Amino acid sequence: MSCSVAIAASSPVFSPSRISMSCKGSPETLSLNPSSPSASPCSCSSSPFRSRFQRAASALRVSNAAGAGVEPSPSPPSSSSSVSGSLLKRKRPAQIDIPLVEAMTFSTDVANGRREVEAESARYSVYCKRGRKRLEMEDRHKVSLDVNGDPKLAFFGIFDGHGGKRAAEFASKNMGEFIVEEVSTSGADFGNIEEAVKIGYLKTDAEFLKEEVNGGACCVTALLRDGCLVVSNAGDCRAVLSRAGKAEALTSDHRPSREDERDRIESLGGYVDLCRGTWRLQGSLAVSRGIGDSHLKQWVIPEPETKVINIEDQCEFLILASDGLWDKVDNQEAVDLARPFCLDADSATTLSACRKLVELSATRGSLDDISVMIVKLQHFV
Repeated sequence: MSCSVAIAASSPVFSPSRISMSCKGSPETLSLNPSSPSASPCSCSSSPFRSRFQRAASALRVSNAAGAGVEPSPSPPSSSSSVSGSLLKRKRPAQIDIPLVEAMTFSTDVANGRREVEAESARYSVYCKRGRKRLEMEDRHKVSLDVNGDPKLAFFGIFDGHGGKRAAEFASKNMGEFIVEEVSTSGADFGNIEEAVKIGYLKTDAEFLKEEVNGGACCVTALLRDGCLVVSNAGDCRAVLSRAGKAEALTSDHRPSREDERDRIESLGGYVDLCRGTWRLQGSLAVSRGIGDSHLKQWVIPEPETKVINIEDQCEFLILASDGLWDKVDNQEAVDLARPFCLDADSATTLSACRKLVELSATRGSLDDISVMIVKLQHFV
């Protein structure tokens, strides 16, 4: 058996000399010979191809000798092997520093494991739960009781942030103060209190835009004053009243799918598009009113819609909630579920009703943050 291999002299990888490899008889016998006597010994010895085959041939001889039971004699190290080894030696890569998970910066809610927020008193209860696929809770709430020392004056609000929590946080901290301040200084009566609330919403939006941060928030608020209920909203948060067990929506969601909202947007040069089953403003935002959203401020207005009613004996409780609830639970269903908890104080509390509503929405597939607040209206008459 014989075989030969020839290397082209024009190859830039190998040395200029032609090397033939032949094996006769058995594959254990291997020899390497330069085909040209005029080839430079230096160039042949420095060829990586030659050094590789020399190592391979030596390994074959060692293997053959071991099979025959003969101890192989050590071969002297060649200069070509040392040169080739130094050339082929790889440098250790630089160490990669991977930060620990504890050292990475996330939102406060995630870092503290904050998934739920709840509060309860004799006059109200609130329960907020972070969405299952949310990194941080963007919903916020606000409760101010006995404002200015008046037990009949109170403010409640649910704020649903989008594009971050900054707008919801800002609105929850400031909107109530702006509204109460306007009502107190202007001495707004039953007839013009709606204008005072509107000024509070507009001031909240203007002050937040000065922060120059991204994001926005939908809002629903309730101001109770001397037996008067003032409910306002901007966005898709909703207020539902239980009047003797019958659900009565006090707000209307501000979404681009509403005909009047769509007409307003298009009259200002904007457009409404259907994206994966949801009508969106400029193809991005699913609400048409709210706080913030500076990049869409031409069309997303903070002006609320307000409804004012007198609290009568049939007015049992008020539900304020984000769209995380209303997308999965309708108005009457929410009232029916919460009413037994709100009327029978001996068996349960309104906090249990809030929890039940949130759990119902979550079991129906809601991935959004869900916030529910229930206010017992008869305490403010």
